[in-house]
Amino acid sequence: MKIEVTSVEEYLSQIPEERKPSFEKLCKTVSENLPDGFEIGMSYGMIAWSVPLETYPDGYHCKANTPLPFISLASQKNFIALYHMGIYAKPELLQWFVEEFPKHSTRKPDMGKSCIRFKKPEDIPFDLIAELCKKITVEEWVEVYERIYKK
Repeated sequence: MKIEVTSVEEYLSQIPEERKPSFEKLCKTVSENLPDGFEIGMSYGMIAWSVPLETYPDGYHCKANTPLPFISLASQKNFIALYHMGIYAKPELLQWFVEEFPKHSTRKPDMGKSCIRFKKPEDIPFDLIAELCKKITVEEWVEVYERIYKK
């Protein structure tokens, strides 16, 4: 499911009704728990929190003049997806998340490289996502990004 919009508000207005309360709560959870300096907007057709160009002028190496992405949130056809670049870039953060997940859910985590998929909105472990969001500051993310991705 691709939602064609240009603002966060428009995106949220297009979420299916049965998924809207959990999706909006997840969006709020991310926004309220990220360290200062990340900025919310739209990127690649998803709600995204990134390091603004004012803070990191080099931006994203894959797309010139684009803020450095960190977390994205999307409503896909069969699930809600949270993309967290930190769990992709920092193995110790991924390990922490996988070990903590069973303490917050009866389900196994459904994950890809940076993607955490939630097929049932009622199964989203909001407290765990809040903790995950607090784990990396803007400065730490830029340092990790430059060390790993920027050549």
